[in-house]
Amino acid sequence: MATDVIQTVRGEFAKSLANFRAMSEDAALEQTIVQAVDTCVRSLRNGGKILFAGNGGSAADAQHWAGELVSRFYYDRPGLPGIALTTDTSILTAIGNDYGYDYTFARQVEALGVAGDVFVAISTSGNSPNIVRAAEASRARGIHVIGFTGQGGGALLPLADVCFRVPSTETPRIQEGHEFIGHLLCSLIECAMYPRDAD
Repeated sequence: MATDVIQTVRGEFAKSLANFRAMSEDAALEQTIVQAVDTCVRSLRNGGKILFAGNGGSAADAQHWAGELVSRFYYDRPGLPGIALTTDTSILTAIGNDYGYDYTFARQVEALGVAGDVFVAISTSGNSPNIVRAAEASRARGIHVIGFTGQGGGALLPLADVCFRVPSTETPRIQEGHEFIGHLLCSLIECAMYPRDAD
């Protein structure tokens, strides 16, 4: 039993390391990060906000990253406007009841989003219907879309201004990549918006 557990642990480490190695060697990913940071910073400097949404583990990412912006990441600075569209159960259940689950995020984008905002759409498959509909609603309103998907990109890919495609088809590996990139994005936005004073 212990041997099986150890082999499983080693195998998972190996897969995660291989995934991060592939990400670290991807020049296109580096450029996507640059584009995404620029998109978010331009929006924030122009009075915009960043909306986040996802399902399941991706909903947790949406809330996590919004919290990093509103509160802080590496250091104290003024809060930045980030909103997770996954947190208000009254809104989510009202929309789900009245319009269907596929509209849980699109309806909120319609109500809260304005041209120049950013919608961060998180879906490991890229095919979550409620995320795809929210991306469509965003594009219709002049809201920039940043996608987080697995390697294929799914239906979300053509709707995204920039899309982070983690080079894996395994949900855990994709989510691990998303978490790393999301942290990096929050860090770089924080630094660009409120540069830390040199000691």
